[in-house]
Amino acid sequence: MSATHTINRFNHFAQKTFREWLPSLLLIALLLVARSTLADHYHVPSGSMEFTLMPGDHVLVNKAAYGWRIPFSKQVAISGSQPEAGDVVVFDSPDSDVRLIKRVVAVGGDHVALRRGHLLVNGKALSPPGDSTLEQFGERIAQLNLAAGGGPDIPGMVVPEGHVLVLGDHRGNSRDGRVFGTVPVSELYGRASAVFWRRDSGPVWKPL
Repeated sequence: MSATHTINRFNHFAQKTFREWLPSLLLIALLLVARSTLADHYHVPSGSMEFTLMPGDHVLVNKAAYGWRIPFSKQVAISGSQPEAGDVVVFDSPDSDVRLIKRVVAVGGDHVALRRGHLLVNGKALSPPGDSTLEQFGERIAQLNLAAGGGPDIPGMVVPEGHVLVLGDHRGNSRDGRVFGTVPVSELYGRASAVFWRRDSGPVWKPL
């Protein structure tokens, strides 16, 4: 068998293999781009967001909620909505590489105080009268876990423009904005939309 014949057979095999694998490669590429820019999931590792999120929960994350990013980057190509108080968001801790999930409790310009685990935003208490275990953010209601107390207080602060303040719903067991400060909006990976898997009960759909 001549060298030319061998090369031709190899080229034919390579082209055939490429054609067969091309649809799968394109699908994988599309899935990676979608995961980078549209949606992803987050596995909740701790109880810092109890009782909204429990350890072992799997959460669907809308990565386009605050803008469409260039794939595999943090650069926003098309602006989206702004985060609102009550949103549950995913981001990297400003003082480490750990990816966290917390609740936005205040946005740029808000004046915030936290006393014994209870929020006052712009001078208004967020707990409804008669139930200090709840906090209301517009139409969203957070069920707090205060079994470990309220954690560190915030005597008073104003959130800088373009930033958000994030806290865990488990106020006495959460490493959050009281430790690492406010988070730039540009650093938010996305908004958690719903719990789709709960460790003890399997498939669920719990909007956040």
